[in-house]
Amino acid sequence: MKARWIGISVISLTLLGGGKAWADEALARRSGCLECHGIDQKIIGPSFHGIAERYRSDSLARVLLVESIKKGSKGKWVEVSGGTPMPGHSPRLADADVRRLVDWVLSR
Repeated sequence: MKARWIGISVISLTLLGGGKAWADEALARRSGCLECHGIDQKIIGPSFHGIAERYRSDSLARVLLVESIKKGSKGKWVEVSGGTPMPGHSPRLADADVRRLVDWVLSR
């Protein structure tokens, strides 16, 4: 009986969109993003909520963030990071995974 309830909960979360959000957070965790970025608090770099807020009205946000993840960046968040650069994650992360992470971060 317990397994049935777990299955129903997983299906319910997936239908409600919670399963995808958990999968995207798991991708961020596996990719090492959470070593420097917290979901709602800064660590070394800005929080994902802070990134989403800064780029909320920027029509080029997705393109800019994909490039930052792939190639790395420096100087965009000096007030938060103290100038610590973000390393590039390409080719360690597939392009599709980078886009998925960016979409997840912007949805925060």
